[in-house]
Amino acid sequence: MNQQGTDMGRRRMLTGAATVVGGVGAAFVAVPFLSYWSPSAKTQAAGAPVEVDIGKLEPGQLLNVEWRGKPVWVLGRTEQTVDELAELNDMLRDPRSQVEQQPPYVDPVHRAIRPEVMVVVGICTHLGCSPSYRPEEGSVEPGWVGGFFCPCHGSKFDLAGRVYQGVPAPTNLVVPPYRFVGDTRIVIGEDPSGGEGGQA
Repeated sequence: MNQQGTDMGRRRMLTGAATVVGGVGAAFVAVPFLSYWSPSAKTQAAGAPVEVDIGKLEPGQLLNVEWRGKPVWVLGRTEQTVDELAELNDMLRDPRSQVEQQPPYVDPVHRAIRPEVMVVVGICTHLGCSPSYRPEEGSVEPGWVGGFFCPCHGSKFDLAGRVYQGVPAPTNLVVPPYRFVGDTRIVIGEDPSGGEGGQA
């Protein structure tokens, strides 16, 4: 083999080796770069449906859970509380929930799949403060029968999350998509068919 043939063989070998090393290097650079653009486990979990055990939920008890970075309230209601909701209609801005603030599969008055369990996003529809749960009669004003009071600007909601007239909040509290799994568990973020619900 002459000198020129040897040089060509060496050149091909060096070119091949450089290509392999360059490809491996590019892979080492690409993997962290691409994984940077993938959502983190925390981000994925923040948008995932949340399962809540309500087996020990007492009437009048409020559970606070987080879904998509928002507080979601699960309230146990007595039969009397549910029956009294219709008596508040004259004081409410949207008593039959005409504005789409809940999925179509919940009743527009008690705003729940099962009347005894209310599920709402705990964010005031005025400027995004979180109202406080005030179940005691007369605790907000004379004639107050219990509900939610926003300390930021005075908005008031009943125990179905419906907004009172004459307050800054324009609409009822939002009911997120949810479904029951048996009698003692609910999944927030999925509709009754098991499909993932939209934004709340």
